[in-house]
Amino acid sequence: MDKEDLALLLPPRTLEALADSWLREDCPGFDYAALVVKAAPSQAVLWAKSSGVLAGRPFFEAIFSRLDCQVTWFLPEGSHLVPVARVAEVRGPAHHLLLGERVALNALARCSGVASAAAAAVEMSRATGWTGHVAGTRKTTPGFRLAEKYGLLVGGAMAHRYDLGSLLMVKDNHVMAAGGVEEAVHRARRAGDFALKLEVECSSLQEALKAAQAGADLVLLDNFSPEMLHPTAAAVKAKYPQVGVEASGGITLDNLPQFCGPHIDVISLGALTQAASVVDFSLKLFAENDTLKPSDIRS
Repeated sequence: MDKEDLALLLPPRTLEALADSWLREDCPGFDYAALVVKAAPSQAVLWAKSSGVLAGRPFFEAIFSRLDCQVTWFLPEGSHLVPVARVAEVRGPAHHLLLGERVALNALARCSGVASAAAAAVEMSRATGWTGHVAGTRKTTPGFRLAEKYGLLVGGAMAHRYDLGSLLMVKDNHVMAAGGVEEAVHRARRAGDFALKLEVECSSLQEALKAAQAGADLVLLDNFSPEMLHPTAAAVKAKYPQVGVEASGGITLDNLPQFCGPHIDVISLGALTQAASVVDFSLKLFAENDTLKPSDIRS
């Protein structure tokens, strides 16, 4: 899918509500600095000061749209940024440009950081010859999940389940509370019916085989070392070839290649959202007759 088409996944009213909540968080009362610049029309250039993958244009736009500002983009979503890169221009009342500046930069920097980590993970996994899915997890920042999940998609990874209702995942605590794998799977099947796939977190080959036999669509082999993961996955696939196998737990960009293998369908990494570095952006106002150059941007 084209990276710019991914914006179609984001409902306009949801974007508006997110932008409103972020702006309200940053300025719930008086904006004293607005008296410094007043309401004169102005313009600003968005610069990328570090390398990475550009992601989060819809969130950036939504924030400035709520402030009656217009954004003109010079680079498409998913672009590989080479600093210092001129990314966009924003026009509107000066006090509104500055009111939205930090909120919009935070959203873009974080979303681009997640996309950059996702792109690196996908590239690394493909270099091994593995053709499965790299995915994120629910280890996201409260209030920012939509942007982080979107960043995963722009980076070429899978978002995995968005929330508890997107996939029926039975984890170790569910198994403990239900009294065993089989009973947990049976209860989950009754709850989810035909509408949801069922995945079961397993800590051993025995649990994985029990889950598959009981009717799981996927088994999550959690916190397995690579030495234990691959023979366990092979044993599950040998007996239940239709069951998907996901590897997760303790996987980072440093050790990802060790978890790629012919019997692994999905590798999920919480690190893609939890440990992603941000991409550094800067928004600089300029006078109508001025021409900003990359050399004018300080790090």
